[in-house]
Amino acid sequence: MFDRIAGVYDLMNGVMTAGLHHRWRSRAADLAGASPSKAVLDVATGTGDLAIEMASRGAEVVGMDFAPEMLANARRKAPRIRFEQGDAQALAYEDASFDAATVGFGARNFGDLRLGLAEMARVVKPGGRVVVLEITTPTKPPLSTFFSLWFDRLVPALGRVAGDSDAYTYLPASVKRFPDAPALAALLHELGLRDVGWVLTAGGIIALHHGTKP
Repeated sequence: MFDRIAGVYDLMNGVMTAGLHHRWRSRAADLAGASPSKAVLDVATGTGDLAIEMASRGAEVVGMDFAPEMLANARRKAPRIRFEQGDAQALAYEDASFDAATVGFGARNFGDLRLGLAEMARVVKPGGRVVVLEITTPTKPPLSTFFSLWFDRLVPALGRVAGDSDAYTYLPASVKRFPDAPALAALLHELGLRDVGWVLTAGGIIALHHGTKP
């Protein structure tokens, strides 16, 4: 499915978020501590926007994704970044290989969320950060009403215009089954991370979670 929409993925992200997704990725890079001398793994990197943001800060970044067409776009955009195909639930990296691991708008696509997050924690060095940037469902009107209208009706309509209504019907469904902010924080804590916290932005539609490996 992601290979099918690779050609319109960046355009659709810009339309659906009014371009704000770059700002949210910048905040995720802040939380990851992306900086020179830091090695960072960006899981489910897609077309590489979060990896590119962290690399622009001098970090040594590996972007990993399951979909080859998404990775092809990422490599065209940033040929100097190391992009690799792989499975988020079985990361092909040794324990404690990175100073941080991030995932931007990809965790809800993990077949097994706990396993995917555990793998991210495994490859991070002690003292390193795990950061999860994801859409979350607001619960209070009027935002919850707008969110439902946007994701249940307008996003699938945009998908039809883009030529893949199934993919953009999948998007709201994947958001609805994803844990809310407190539940995701609890899961990160259960996986052994410490100093777990989260930031809600965009009126509560976007959540940025972070935890530190002890």
